[in-house]
Amino acid sequence: MSRRVVRQSKFRHVFGQPVKADQMYEDIRVSKVTCDSSFCAVNPKFVAIIVESGGGGAFIVLPLAKTGRVDKNHPLVTGHTAPVLDIDWCPHNDNVIASASEDTTVMVWQIPDYVPMRNITEPVVTLEGHSKRVSIISWHPTARNVLLSAGCDNLVILWNVGTGEMLLALDDMHTDLIYNVGWNRNGSLLVTTCKDKKVRIIDPRKQQVVANNFEEPIALQEMDTSNGVLLPFYDADSNIVYLCGKGDSSIRYFEITDEAPYVHYLNTYSSKEPQRGMGFMPKRGLDVSKCEIARFFKLHERKCEPIVMTVPRKSDLFQDDLYPDTPGPEPALEADEWLSGKDAEPILISLRDGYVPIKNRELKVVKKNILDNKPPPGPRRSHSGCDPNVSQQPALQEVLEEIRALKETVQAHEKRISDLENKLCQFTNGTD
Repeated sequence: MSRRVVRQSKFRHVFGQPVKADQMYEDIRVSKVTCDSSFCAVNPKFVAIIVESGGGGAFIVLPLAKTGRVDKNHPLVTGHTAPVLDIDWCPHNDNVIASASEDTTVMVWQIPDYVPMRNITEPVVTLEGHSKRVSIISWHPTARNVLLSAGCDNLVILWNVGTGEMLLALDDMHTDLIYNVGWNRNGSLLVTTCKDKKVRIIDPRKQQVVANNFEEPIALQEMDTSNGVLLPFYDADSNIVYLCGKGDSSIRYFEITDEAPYVHYLNTYSSKEPQRGMGFMPKRGLDVSKCEIARFFKLHERKCEPIVMTVPRKSDLFQDDLYPDTPGPEPALEADEWLSGKDAEPILISLRDGYVPIKNRELKVVKKNILDNKPPPGPRRSHSGCDPNVSQQPALQEVLEEIRALKETVQAHEKRISDLENKLCQFTNGTD
C-alpha cells in the first residue's frame, strides 16, 4: 500500500484576508492611463497611488493610518506635465519618492511627515535624459541615492539623485521596448525583460550583457488564458513569489526551492472585484505579532484595499523561522563607492521588537559645478574698477536666508493647522 507524501513547508497554509471596511482608503480616483506598472507604492509610513488629474500627472500620498474616506481636496503631488506612469519609494529614506512620467522626465520628491495644506509642486530634483516617455523606475537596493529609469526610447539610465547627475546610460542593449527591470540582492547586476522576448542580465558598471542565452526554463507553470499583465512580487526572506494579474481578481502564490520541481503552488487568494494595480509592503512594515508575512494594497476603481497574508500559528511569541533578519533602511554604500566597483550586501535588521520608522531625513541635492574641473581662464579685461559680483554677493546671501526662513515658517504653520484640524476631527467624532 503506497502512501502519498506531502511536501513539508511552513508556508503551506498561508491565507489572505482583506481588512475591514473602515481600514480601507475610499474615494480615490485611480489613474486610467494605459501602462503595465503597479500604480501603487507602499512603505512603513505612506501609501502612494497614481490618480486621475487634469492638466498633467499627479499621485496622492496618504499616511498609512489615514484610512477611511479621503477628502476630495486632499493635496496631491503634482509637477509633471503629462500622466505619471510609475512611482517608487526610496528604500533608504521613507520620505523620498521618485515618479516617472509621459513627459520624459523623472522627478524626486520629499514628502513631509505632516499632511500639507497645498499640492506639492516643487520636486527636490528633476532628471532629464530620456527622449520618450519613462515607464519604469527602480532604486538601487544597497547604494544611497542611485536610481534607475527605463523609457520607451529603449534606454536605461542610472542617476545619482544626490547630485542630479547621470551616472551611466545603457544604450544599444535593447532592440525593442523594455517591459521590466529588476536588481539582484546587492545591486551588482540587473535583469531586464524586453518585447523582443529576451531576458538579459546586465552588469551596468561594465555596460555589457553578461547573459542572455536562456533556452529552456528550469520550471514552467501554466497560469490561465487571461491576457492581463502579471505583476510579480518576490519575498526573498520566505522565497515566496506572488503573482497578481491586472484586471484579474486573484493573487496566486508559489514557494521557490533549490530542488526540482523548484516551483511549488501554495494557494490562491480570490475576490470578486478585479484589481487595477497593486502595492507591496516591505517586510519591515509588517505586523510580526500577527504572523503577517505579506501585505498587499489592491487598487479598485475608487478605493485601495489592504490584503493581509498570514501564517496561522497558535503561539503569540516572535516566530524566528518566519522573520529572518531583513534589509533595513540604512544604505551599505555611497553612490561613488558603487560606481567605482564596490559591492556590499544589504545591512540587515531584526524584526523581533517590531520596526519603528526612523525620523524624517531631508534629501539634499548638491549640484556640482562643472567649472571646477576646468582650468582657470586667462586674464580678464575689466571695464570698471570694481567687480559688481563682489558687492552683490552679501545681498544675495541675505535674500536666500530670508527665503529659507520664510519657508520654515510656512511649514511650521502648515503643521500646526494640520494638528489643529486633526484635534477638531477627534473632538467632533467624540461629540457625535
